Amino acid sequence: MFDHRVFKRAKISVFPLITLSAIIFLILCDDLTYHDSVHPAASKGALIEVLQAQNGEGMRSTLTLTHPSLRSMQEVNQGVLVAPLNATEEERIAWFRGKLHEFKILKSDELSRQFHARVLGFVSHECESQFFMTWESPAGSFGRRELWSIESLFKVHPKACLVILSRTLDSIHGYRILKPLLDEGFKVQAVTPDLPFMFKGTPGEAWLNRLRKGKKDPGEISLFQNLSNLMRLAVLYKYGGVYLDTDFIVLKPLSELRNCIGAQSMDFGNKHWTRLNNAVLIFDMNHPLLLKFIHEFVLTFDGNKWGHNGPYLVSRVVEKLGKRPGFNFTILPPMAFYPADWKKIGGLFRKPINRGESKWVEAKLLQLSGETYGVHLWNKESRRLKIEEGSVIERLSSDHCVICNSLCS
Repeated sequence: MFDHRVFKRAKISVFPLITLSAIIFLILCDDLTYHDSVHPAASKGALIEVLQAQNGEGMRSTLTLTHPSLRSMQEVNQGVLVAPLNATEEERIAWFRGKLHEFKILKSDELSRQFHARVLGFVSHECESQFFMTWESPAGSFGRRELWSIESLFKVHPKACLVILSRTLDSIHGYRILKPLLDEGFKVQAVTPDLPFMFKGTPGEAWLNRLRKGKKDPGEISLFQNLSNLMRLAVLYKYGGVYLDTDFIVLKPLSELRNCIGAQSMDFGNKHWTRLNNAVLIFDMNHPLLLKFIHEFVLTFDGNKWGHNGPYLVSRVVEKLGKRPGFNFTILPPMAFYPADWKKIGGLFRKPINRGESKWVEAKLLQLSGETYGVHLWNKESRRLKIEEGSVIERLSSDHCVICNSLCS
């Protein structure tokens, strides 16, 4: 005879066990590791011919579906703090005022006011070069691809210092995420930014004041994305150094470069750039071009157009300047930072399925080793792609890492 009283007591005791198991599972999921990978060598002469024969088109264009653990969430996880679509300017401003308390990046507190002292104290410790990144998404969405970006930086610049402007990573959770790199002896630190200090003395100061009072239209694009566009300009203007997006893989030393910006695309007929990009910026402190960029941001800010306050902004300013003297900067060709256009980035993620594609992979790797400082992964386009074994990206990951966990899992 089945005793319902026994079952009832058993059911009560099982529920805590299930809850505990779920908690343990979530903790383990947060700390997943993955396997090492290897890659073969390339032969120079024949491979360049293969690459030229392909005319830079790369491999087949079919997409691989989402691989969630490899997605960069910088652009997608702030949905609750993006203004409603199809709203009027007045409606967006009203929405923004009602949500101001949730935009913690705009707040000044005891932690943010330590920003300048913490940055100076950190980068003064025998840094051969100083790098900056920004991250205002939740710490938990700082994933494998972002960590690989940092690994690649330290693989090439082992004595560099990296400051990540981030309130979310400047936390216990953030420390845990960065700890494997700290354990290797690398100098990386997340620091809560102080926007009033960063923009003080620049055209961004008045713009920020109006924004913090809820008197600016944030637009339909994530305000975090647009603030990142401005923060990278301000931090380089204040301190100088190298700014990198978190989806940029460093292949060779950037320390030999000074006061430069990369072309995203070029007219190969007249060898003139057609668009610049701000995913990589290398400038001295107080460089006048940075101040021009900040002024353009404030003067033409539009939160409704993707790229308007970023890649298009730097392109507008440089085009207006022309050959005007006194700015002293260099524009590098697309192969320097953007060797694969955003429309073709998928080809670098796919494994070769025949001899011809295998030769293309080898040729592409050889080309990158000679002409490219790093590869921008265009996460807006590639975040849903799986990094397949034997692909260009997988081969790079095995050769430009320090912890060297495989991304193909």
